[in-house]
Amino acid sequence: MSAIDNIPQKLGISDPWVQQGGVYWLVSNSLNIRAIAAVMGECHARLVTITAFQLPEQGFRLDYHWDLEGKLMGFSFQLAGNSIESIYDLCEAADWIEREIHDHYAVEFLGRECEPLLLRTGDTLGANLREETK
Repeated sequence: MSAIDNIPQKLGISDPWVQQGGVYWLVSNSLNIRAIAAVMGECHARLVTITAFQLPEQGFRLDYHWDLEGKLMGFSFQLAGNSIESIYDLCEAADWIEREIHDHYAVEFLGRECEPLLLRTGDTLGANLREETK
């Protein structure tokens, strides 16, 4: 049994991994990003990236991608508004990515200050990629 097989149990999830597009997705409505970051840290997994999408109806989807033993694992979160808990304090690799998403989409990462990363004087937060500001 590989380390990836133990992750759902460590998260208290009975849902199985779903493999799609080379990624093992754990799909459950009861996922918590901070619990995932803690478990992935215990397993010595590496945060690869966080991808943000503005949804057509409202809100955002954030996909968190982790690498463990050469397998890419994905966890998707659909946000009704524009905020999610930060994992920066649990995974320093999230720092740049959270700040970039904050700059471009105005997504708030709760529990941390996101100082501007790419914005210049006079730029509006979220103006680069949010549909309602274009």
